Amino acid sequence: MNELELKYGCNPNQKPSKIFMKDGSQLPIKVLNGKPGYINFLDAFNGWQLVTELKKATSLPAATSFKHVSPAGAAVGLPLNDIERKIYWADDDMEYSPLASAYIRARGADRMSSFGDFIALSDVCDKSTAAFIKREVSDGIIAPGYEPEALEILKSKKRGTYNIIEIDPSYAPAAIEHKDVFGITFEQGRNELDINRDFFQNIVTEQKELPDAAKIDLAIAMITLKYTQSNSVCYVKGGQAIGIGAGQQSRIHCTRLAGTKADNWFLRQSPQVLGLQFLDSIKRADRDNAIDLYIGDDYMDVLGDDVWANTFKEKPPVFTAEEKRAWLDQNCNVTLGSDAFFPFSDNIERAFRSGVKYVAQPGGSKRDQDVIDACNAHQMVMAFTGIRLFHH
Repeated sequence: MNELELKYGCNPNQKPSKIFMKDGSQLPIKVLNGKPGYINFLDAFNGWQLVTELKKATSLPAATSFKHVSPAGAAVGLPLNDIERKIYWADDDMEYSPLASAYIRARGADRMSSFGDFIALSDVCDKSTAAFIKREVSDGIIAPGYEPEALEILKSKKRGTYNIIEIDPSYAPAAIEHKDVFGITFEQGRNELDINRDFFQNIVTEQKELPDAAKIDLAIAMITLKYTQSNSVCYVKGGQAIGIGAGQQSRIHCTRLAGTKADNWFLRQSPQVLGLQFLDSIKRADRDNAIDLYIGDDYMDVLGDDVWANTFKEKPPVFTAEEKRAWLDQNCNVTLGSDAFFPFSDNIERAFRSGVKYVAQPGGSKRDQDVIDACNAHQMVMAFTGIRLFHH
């Protein structure tokens, strides 16, 4: 099969729609279930590239949760600790594989954005990964294969319509890629940049020590940015993206957006949030929404007593701004990657508030020294990569 007809393009009025191989060769994918659409395939192919590069860079299974051609989350398969299991709604008796842990962490760091995601896995999908996915609201998945039991679990999702794509892991695209816009064809070389732990050798700050764990996290940040709509900034800690700011016209807005997501990830681990007593009837997505409101600045104005009564066993105490700031001040050793240079030091000041210790960015701004000085003032370590990672 060298082409596949789709229901429609980005929107229902955009017909006809299909994917195909211009050279007449076979498509490197098989649709095992469902009928993926145009945006599904964009998410699937970008996500597949991301996870294969993450696995290559870290030697760990990798997963990503994609929404509208940008990752909502990305992670590698490190073990889940007890708090992660609880805040990611994985605190059951299931023994999760490294691949399952990767997806749980990719999904869980920003569950609001991951709602209705398209999943990409670096490895053959196993039973425990499929069992967790079965519980979540998701549009589809791409992986290099599926264990028979895992495939049956996934086929039963969404009343049998869940989109399941199998990709040939040996597929290698052409070195030159094309894109049509307004009837005009664009041509460029593929971005084959190899990002690994050696990518961060040019350290420009007074602080020079870059631990191996930070190098892994920075590699995760930069690979994630490589497949995130620009401008983009990514915060990473412990092998998982905890805040991704994508598609903003201003870099400081990327940094703020991603920083807020990173803050929310850490606030979910606070005693105030862990102590919330939900009604047994409340679904996971509704819990996520309630937590997002609870840790917001104006939650008392947003939710009335009737909403609390329908969500919690008892009304939770106010989580004050002072309490939230005190908790956030405990976050540390976060890494931050940027797909292009920081034009002003305000990005560093905002990143510092979210516990950032290690930074990687291309450098090349007229105000590089201002940015370096800001890092030095906060004892940060910053590497200049010299490479921009715009993605459009």
